[in-house]
Parts: sequence; C-alpha cells; structure tokens
Amino acid sequence: MAMGWLRSVGTAAFLVVLASAVVISEQATNRQKKKERVTVVYWEKWTGDEGDSMQKIVDWFNESQDRIFVQYLSISGVNDKTLLATSGGNPPDIAGIWGEQVAQFADAGALMDLTPMAEEAGLDRSDYIGPYWDMVFYNNKLVALPTTPASTAMHVNRSKMPPEYDSPEEFPKTIEELDALVDKVSKRSSDDRLILAGFLPSEPGWWNYGWGKLFGGKLMEGDKLTIDSPENIRAWTWVGQFGKKFGNREVQDFQSGFGNFSSPQNAFMTGKVATVLQGVWMANYIRLYQPKMDWYAVPFPYPADRPDLKGSSFLGLDIVVIPRGAKHPKEAFEFLKFVQRQDVMEKLCSMHGKNSPLSKVSENFFNTHQNKHIRLFDQLARTRVPLFADKLGIWAQLATELNNVTQEINLGTKTPEQALHDAQARLDGQWEVYKKQVLGR
Repeated sequence: MAMGWLRSVGTAAFLVVLASAVVISEQATNRQKKKERVTVVYWEKWTGDEGDSMQKIVDWFNESQDRIFVQYLSISGVNDKTLLATSGGNPPDIAGIWGEQVAQFADAGALMDLTPMAEEAGLDRSDYIGPYWDMVFYNNKLVALPTTPASTAMHVNRSKMPPEYDSPEEFPKTIEELDALVDKVSKRSSDDRLILAGFLPSEPGWWNYGWGKLFGGKLMEGDKLTIDSPENIRAWTWVGQFGKKFGNREVQDFQSGFGNFSSPQNAFMTGKVATVLQGVWMANYIRLYQPKMDWYAVPFPYPADRPDLKGSSFLGLDIVVIPRGAKHPKEAFEFLKFVQRQDVMEKLCSMHGKNSPLSKVSENFFNTHQNKHIRLFDQLARTRVPLFADKLGIWAQLATELNNVTQEINLGTKTPEQALHDAQARLDGQWEVYKKQVLGR
C-alpha cells in the first residue's frame, strides 16, 4: 500500500515520467566516474548559480579525502524521478528535495532512517535552529538533513514610505497599522487606475497556505484537517479586503502588468508595490536588478489582539535524503555529515544568500554576508512562532486548494467562508483516500 500515491497520477503522464525516470536512473547512477573510490550519486534540484555553489561544496568534499567520490547531477523534476527510481530499485545515493515533501516520501517508504548514523556522528537537535531540525523528523525518525534554509520578512522600499515610516523601527508593528499604511501609500492615476499598492497579499502569492497561520490558525489538529476554522476565515477575510479596497478586477489587471519575479520588471523592483513579503534570498535579486534601491526588512506585522504572534516568519528548508535502496548509504552519509560542518554550511548558505540552519553561527558569516539584514533573518528563524508546511502526505494538494481559495476570494466569486468550506470538503475526501490507500488506516 506504500506506493498507492501512484494511483493518483494520470496513466499517460505517469508512463512518460516513469520512462524518463528509468532512463535517467540508469544513466545518472553510472558509477564508473572514479574506479579507485566508492562513487556516491547525488541528484539535486538546483540549477544555475545555486547548482554551481553546491558543485563547489561537492568538489571540496571530493578533494578532502580519497575514499569517496560524490558525482553531482542537476536533475529536473528530482522529486518524482527520485520516487520512481526508488520504487524501481535504482535510486541515487543522495537526493536534494524540499522540506515540505518529507511526509510524502516517508509515507511512500522511500526514505532511509538516518537516526542511527546521526547519533553515531553526534548530530542532534542542539546543533540546529529548532524548527529546521523539527522539519526533518517524521514519525520519530530523522529522515533528512538540512542544506540551505530560509525565513521571510516584510521588505520595504524606503522611497515609497512617508516620513513617519522611514526606518525599520517606525514601520507598522500590527496588521491594523499595516492596513492604515496601505491606505496612505497606495496611489491611483488621474484616470483612477491603481498604479501603486502599499501591499498585496497576492504578490508574489507564494505563502497562500500560511495566511491563517499569521492569525493563529492551523490547517491540521491531530488527524483532522481544519481548513475552515474561525482563525483561517478571519485571515482570508483580511486577504479579501484588498480586492474590496482596490477593486477585484482592478487588482487582477494591475498584477497582469507585473514582470517575472527574477527580472528587472519585478513589481517590487519597479515600485508598483511598496512592500512585499519575501524570503532571505530577495537581497540577491535586489542587488542584481535594482542595486541602488534603498530598502529595509522588518518582521511581518501581527494582529493587534494576538501579540503572542509577534515575530512570525514563514520558514522553508532545502533538504538532502538517502533514498531507500541506495547502494552506498554509509558513504552517502559521510557527505551529508560533511555538509553539516559549520564552515561548510556557512559557505553554502552564504553562496546561496541564505541564513544558516545551525544553532552556532560565526561573526564572519554575518559580517561578510551579501544580505545586509541577515541577522534579522537569523533571528526570525529562531522565533517562538515559526510557520512552516505541515507534515502531510497530501501537502501539494492542500497548497493547491489554498491557492484556489485565495484566487476565488480575490476575484470576489466566493466569500472566505464558502471558499474555505468548499476546500475543506474536497481535502477531507482526498485525505481519507490517502489514509486508506497509502497509510493503510
């Protein structure tokens, strides 16, 4: 029953992906690279500068000893291909995937339990910022280790701020104060078109799963989904007010003029939105596309009646796993352990423009980092209210449903109550099927 998730894949699409995975698995796990060493095959999702950065870490490891050779390969669709290669008995020794995929992979029986090797290596929770360590645990087993993490904050274009909001210390602390700022900063043209938005929850729209969490809501309690809880309804009502404020269709038209995220036409870069919720990586793009921009970062505001939510931040994590059936798990773990070394991890995270997942961070890391607000992002990762993806095997479906909820509310086609109630009903059905077919409950 562990691979029952495959039933949800369309037959034709599944066969194409399967054929591709088989070919890649057979070619990419060729272990003739260094006959005098044990060849460890490492599949990773990163391309471009991020991929090049990890290649440097791999080269560092390969040069540090003469017993193991890590063969690094950038693989598109690495998650599906790793799952299929694992089910076919020919997986890579290491796979780099996303933290929110832990439950899906573990439920499919696709991950090796790293707990014994981590204990032998002396790795435990004290070595990491707590939430990042918690992300790689599932069913009381360590099933992955961190590579680069992230935290999020509000990014502010200082040139768009009135004098009273000219510094991080003066920026609104509560969501109610943020709403007042949006009203003051947003602008319309002479023909009444929106030309500047103080803030839009739908830009970039990457954290639609989390609006409820910012208001104290949860998506799951125990074994039960809680999509349409009062806290979530309150959150999406707040999201929906922007459509009412600016006009539902007008917001859609306004956003249709935004450029791609990774481009000089990014809405924040061009000054079409004055503030944006973004991750630690945003500094990379500002430096690349708008280096003269005067900006600062602050924690995202919290509801005035929920001061316990002060400092909330969405946390993400790139992870490395050893798939079940890997040919050289002990040698693979040697590389994973190498990456967890403080000097190595700081080098990788610095090259990626990220904060570190480790509990100990050197002053040199902070002082030489390309993000001038890196200390803030480190502090936010250590917050008492971390917000991250629930460990749920149907997380991808849940995230898609909440994207749809957000769009329905933004378009004004459904009320928040109705949109969330409908999503709850659909997800309840999917969750029951998953529990029966995959978890055997």
